[in-house]
Amino acid sequence: MNNLFAQGSVYKKLTITVVLLLGCLYSLQSQQRFRDSLRNSVRIMERSKNFSPKDTSYILTLNSWANEFRYYNLDSLLFISRQALDYSKEAGYKMGECLSYINLGDFHSDRGENCQAIEYYLRSLSMASSLGDIKLKLSVENSIAGEYGYLGNYGKALDGYLEAIELATKVDDKPMLSILNENIADLYSSQKDYDQALEFYKRVKKINDIIGDELYSAETMCNVASIYADMGNFPYALFNINKSIAIFENHKIMDWLAYSYSVKGKIYVKQKKYDWALHWYNQSNYLHEKLDDDRSKIELLNGMAEAYLGLKKDDISQRYALEAFEISKNIKFLEGIQKCSKTLYIIHKNKRNYARALEFHELFQQTSDTLARADNGKSLTMLQTKLQHDQQREDLILRNERALAKQWNYVYASLVILLILVIIIILIQRGKKIQKGLNTKLKRQKQVLLQRESELKLTNRTKDKLFSIIAHDLRGPIGALQDLLRLFRDGDIKKSEFLEYIPKLRNDVGHIAFTLNNLLSWGESQLKGAVTHPRTVPIENLVNDNINLLSEIANSKGIRFINKVPENTLSYVDGHQIDIVIRNLISNALKFTPENGTITIDAEESNNFWQVSVKDTGVGMDLVTQKNLFNKNNYSTTYGTNNEKGTGLGLSLSKEMVEKNKGKIWMESTMGKGTCFYFTVPKSEKKYGKAG
Repeated sequence: MNNLFAQGSVYKKLTITVVLLLGCLYSLQSQQRFRDSLRNSVRIMERSKNFSPKDTSYILTLNSWANEFRYYNLDSLLFISRQALDYSKEAGYKMGECLSYINLGDFHSDRGENCQAIEYYLRSLSMASSLGDIKLKLSVENSIAGEYGYLGNYGKALDGYLEAIELATKVDDKPMLSILNENIADLYSSQKDYDQALEFYKRVKKINDIIGDELYSAETMCNVASIYADMGNFPYALFNINKSIAIFENHKIMDWLAYSYSVKGKIYVKQKKYDWALHWYNQSNYLHEKLDDDRSKIELLNGMAEAYLGLKKDDISQRYALEAFEISKNIKFLEGIQKCSKTLYIIHKNKRNYARALEFHELFQQTSDTLARADNGKSLTMLQTKLQHDQQREDLILRNERALAKQWNYVYASLVILLILVIIIILIQRGKKIQKGLNTKLKRQKQVLLQRESELKLTNRTKDKLFSIIAHDLRGPIGALQDLLRLFRDGDIKKSEFLEYIPKLRNDVGHIAFTLNNLLSWGESQLKGAVTHPRTVPIENLVNDNINLLSEIANSKGIRFINKVPENTLSYVDGHQIDIVIRNLISNALKFTPENGTITIDAEESNNFWQVSVKDTGVGMDLVTQKNLFNKNNYSTTYGTNNEKGTGLGLSLSKEMVEKNKGKIWMESTMGKGTCFYFTVPKSEKKYGKAG
C-alpha cells in the first residue's frame, strides 16, 4: 500500500507539472502572438501607399512593439527603440522621443548598466515635464529612483520615491501610489528592516483594495511572501505566494509567474524541503528559457544551487552556482557574487579542495565587506534623507499652525466688532466658514503629527543601528585571519603552507591597525567634534616621519620616494591632524602605484599658505571616481595594485582635517599616468635658520 501510494503521488505530481507547463506554453504563445500582431501592424503601415516613418501612429506602434520585448529579447528592444528614436527626432515628435528614451533606459537597466539607464530616463523625464504628462513623469521618476537603488544610493532612491509620492498624492494616482510605496518597502527589505518594510506593505494593501485590481494585489503578495520567508514565517509566506501564483496563472503574466515560482522554491529551501524546492525552481527555470531577465535568473540559479547542495549533489550544485556567478560578474551584481561564492566555498571544502575553497571564501569575505560598507552608507543616507523629508514636513506644519493662529485672530476681532456694529454679521458668517475649514485642516495636521511621532520612533531605532555599523569595517579582514588560523589549527593546511601566508597576515594586521586609527579619528570627529589645537609645526618633519614609517611598504613594492619638501616649512596647524592627512595621502599613493614606481612629495609657498603635494605614478582615476572621492558618505572598499584593502574613510577624514586647519584639498588625475593630491595649510609667522 505504501508503494502504491508513493507511486500515485509521483503520477499526481507529474500530472500537475505537465498541466502547468502546457498552461505556461499557451501563455507564452499568446504573448508571442501579441508581439506578432504589433509587428504585422508595423509592416502594414510600412507597405501603405502614403507611408512616412515620421507618422506619429507608426512611431507609437514601434515603441509599443519594442516595449513588448523587455524580459524576452533585449537586442530587439534596443534595435527597435533606436529606430523609433531616430524617426521621432526627424519628425520632431516629442512624445515619441520620450517613449524611446524610456525603452532605452529599460534596456540598459536590465543589462546592469545603471548610469546609462539614468541618463536616458533623465532625458525622458525632461520631455515628460515639458509635455505636461503627469502620469508619464511619475513613471519615469519611479524608474530613476529604482536605478539609484540598484547603484546602492538608497538615500537618493528614497528621496526620489518620496517626491514622487507627493506628486502622485496631489493628482490622486492610486496605481502609482501603490507602486511607489511598494518600492520603498523593498528598500527597507533589502536592509533587512522587515518590520518597517511590512509597515509600508500595509499601506500598499489599503491602496490596492481601493484600486480593486487583483494583479496589483498579486505582485504585492509575492513580495510579501519573500519577506516572510526571510523572517522564517513559512505559513504566511506560503499563503501569500499561493494566492499570487493563482492570479498570475489565471492572467498568464509570465515574468511575474517565473518570479513567484522562484519565491516558492525559496520558501521550501528555507524549510530544507529540497525536493519540493527543486520542483518549483524547475517551473521557474522553464519560463526563464523564454525570458531575458538576468537579475531574476541569478536568484533562481542560486536557489537551485542551494537546493542541490542540501541534497548533497555537489556537482550539480556547482554547475548552477558557477552559471549564476558568471551572470553576476557580467552585470556587476554583488549580492549574486556573494551568494555564489559562499555556495562554491562550501562545495570545494566538501571536496577537500582547500585552495579553491579559500579563494571563494576570500571572495565571499570581500563582497560581504563591500556590501556591509555599502549598507552602512545606505542606512546612513536613508536616515539623513528621511530626516530631511520629515523636517520639510515639520516646516509645513509650523507654517500652517501660524496661518491658523492668524485666522483665529481674525475671528476674535470679528466677534469683538459684532458687539459694536450689527452690520458686521456678514463677516461673522464668513468667519464661521473659515473656522470650519481651518478645523478640518487642523484635524488633518493632527493626524500628520501622530504619524510623524510614529515615524520618529522608527528613525530613532535606525539611528541606534549606526553604532553597530562601524564594526563591519573591521569584520572582513579579521574574519579572514580567523578562518586561516582555524584551517591551520584543524590541520586543513600544513605548517609550510601556513608560513606562506605570513606576509599576507602582516599586511592584514597593518591594514587593521591603519583602519582602526582612521576609524577612531573619524569617530572622534563625528561623535565629539574633534577640537583643533594649532601650533607652529615644520611640515618637513611630518613628511620625513611618515616616509620612514611607510618605507618598508614602499620597499616591498620597489617604490622610490622623492622628497622635495624644503626646510623652514613652518605652518600654524594641529600637528596630529595634519600628520593623519599626510599619512593617508602617502598610503593611498603606495596602494595605487605599481611596482618600481615613484612618489614625489613637495611643498611650495603660496601667499600665506604652504601648498603640499603628493604625486604618484599610479593607475589614476576615472571621472566618476574623482567626483565621489571626498564624499563623506562614500566608505566603499577599494583595492590597490597588489590587492591592498582600504576602508574609504581616509580621504573623507583627510578633507575634514584639512578644512579644520583652514586649508583646502583637491586632486588631479589621469588614467594610466597617476594622481596628484594637493592641500594647503596656513604658514607660521615664526622662522628658523639652518642648523650649523
